[in-house]
Amino acid sequence: MGGTTWVYIMLGLYIIYCFYWGLKGYFTEKTSSGYAIAGRSIPFFAFLLAATAASFSGWTFIGHPGLIWRDGLAYAFASFYVLTIPITGTFFSKRTWLMGKRYGFITPGDMYAYYFNSEALRWLVVLTAVLYSVFYSAVQLMASAALFHIIAGVPVTFGAIFMAFIVWFYVCTGGLKASTWVGVIQFLLLVGGIIILGFFVITAPQFGGWSGFSAAVHNLDAKFLEVPRVINTVDYLGGAPGESAWTAVMVLTYMFALMGIQSSPAFTMWTFGIKSPKPLAWQQAFMSTFVVGFALFFFTAFQGMGAKILELKGIAAFQGINNATVVPTLMNEFLPPFMLGVVFMGAIAAIHSTAAPYIGTGGSILLRDVYWRYIRKQEASHAEQIWMNRVFATVLTILALVVGMTSKAALVILGALATAFGFVMYVLLLGVIWGFKFPRVGAVLGVLVGMLAVFLTYKIWPNPLSMHCAFWGTFSGLVVAYICRGLGVKDDEETMKRQAEVRTFLDDIDAPSESGRQWRSVMKIGVPIWYFFAIGPACILGNKAFSFSGFTPLWSWQITWWILGIIMMWALCFKAEMATTNEVQIDRAEKETNIVVKEA
Repeated sequence: MGGTTWVYIMLGLYIIYCFYWGLKGYFTEKTSSGYAIAGRSIPFFAFLLAATAASFSGWTFIGHPGLIWRDGLAYAFASFYVLTIPITGTFFSKRTWLMGKRYGFITPGDMYAYYFNSEALRWLVVLTAVLYSVFYSAVQLMASAALFHIIAGVPVTFGAIFMAFIVWFYVCTGGLKASTWVGVIQFLLLVGGIIILGFFVITAPQFGGWSGFSAAVHNLDAKFLEVPRVINTVDYLGGAPGESAWTAVMVLTYMFALMGIQSSPAFTMWTFGIKSPKPLAWQQAFMSTFVVGFALFFFTAFQGMGAKILELKGIAAFQGINNATVVPTLMNEFLPPFMLGVVFMGAIAAIHSTAAPYIGTGGSILLRDVYWRYIRKQEASHAEQIWMNRVFATVLTILALVVGMTSKAALVILGALATAFGFVMYVLLLGVIWGFKFPRVGAVLGVLVGMLAVFLTYKIWPNPLSMHCAFWGTFSGLVVAYICRGLGVKDDEETMKRQAEVRTFLDDIDAPSESGRQWRSVMKIGVPIWYFFAIGPACILGNKAFSFSGFTPLWSWQITWWILGIIMMWALCFKAEMATTNEVQIDRAEKETNIVVKEA
């Protein structure tokens, strides 16, 4: 059988699996929280795989190798998002789960509005969730359409609508639980597909084995092998003429954008839905950092650099390609028919693994924070809430399709705009989870100014000082929040009382052991050092630092700091107890409740 036949066979099996979980959820989920956050019952194994799949999506599979092909190893620093995405979860997720159990929060808007005693924040979180869901899902849906077009000849418009329909069906019928269980198989397909394609590329006869591939990479132009400079202060709009835009500070601040994935409203909501916080540390330190890191630092780089070598050698299939077509072209050129079907499904699974939860949680946030609270005055039945949730998810799916079909931005960059909005949520999370002190007015204005700064430094003045809009957004937000504090703005007595009660609860239930406290002191120094050398200003040292096993110096630098990053994440999650819990903590969270949210 031909490759296209296997593509349709694999797609058919995948659709059956997706529809099964969607229909199962349709007949079993009867409460609003059951549909929106899986009744707080997502099990260890399912969250471990599905949350990782949702973090690393269609842009990881298709866009990431494409930009390595376009910009070289300076862009390959983006592979460090295997650490910077889960480190956000390390900072916040455990305490977010504890908050959800104690106070009954269903949406992140519930949590932020309660802590700061501000409904304005709820609306800003709704806006963030909608923008995030639409932009991020648009990236995924159009990636699937482009892939379907190149591999199977399906028109892009039809492919986008068809792929969106699959996601829409199991999300709308089954809710978050269906998205999670579909995410389990999506993770296996995602990682497996990346490794399989990278393996077939690196073993292709065109390269002459690893020694031939390595020699070809070493002979590439320096602009593909080096970070151009630490910071660009001459041309304030980003890259200098003739240089890659990936300066050291651009690499660092782009990683800030990707830290916004697990601080986004959708991921906060997902954290509310897990049965226990026990999988958090394993997801952050092992599944993301080690497993996905292994796939990215080696196999996506094989793909991107391999395509560049073949293009420069004049291979016909690689002439005229762009960053969106690199991976599909490699698939067509190097994969035997059966493997083409498998890797195609890996790409589609990667794409859907993110589109599904963000469309689903976006719909739930619109339902809970707008329709149920303000239109129905908290009186709608469970059935009505579920059906309106489906309506909102449908609207978001349509909006994502419209944005995806009309935007001309590179897939990865459009996704990074979405995650930049998510990173602005750091302003609120730092206040709620760790007690950073600024008044309610500062929180509201900080998020508002942060979102405005993201837009201005993305669209109007792109990347001032070659720094990503995510940095400018959150930096501006925190500055404004603390200016309000500096001006002497005070909260009312009720707000201060709420915050004091939350601080007392979190600081008591999540107090580290003596060993954990010592490790936290060490990591306060270790983490900034890692950021500075691995993906910060000092990463430029990797241009000439050292080389091993045939890897170029910068590639060797990246692999070395990835390995050190695994150790750092293990220390943070387990030794410093940032992501671990014990039975006493979980038991207290189950019993010491103070429910402040009405469900129906």
